[in-house]
Amino acid sequence: MQIAKQQVATMLQKLPDDCSLEDIQYHLYVIEKIKNGVARAETEGLISQQVAEQRLAKWIHG
Repeated sequence: MQIAKQQVATMLQKLPDDCSLEDIQYHLYVIEKIKNGVARAETEGLISQQVAEQRLAKWIHG
């Protein structure tokens, strides 16, 4: 758990002194989403840029 505390302390040091609680919440949210994305990529694997573009094209063009 110490790692999470250290990550938050580092994040707080990088934010401006006049940041709001909402700014802090947003940055915590982003850190958590990135952490979850990396973990998911490690367990489920990745797809190529080409496959991602093909999937996106299907969604956009139906």
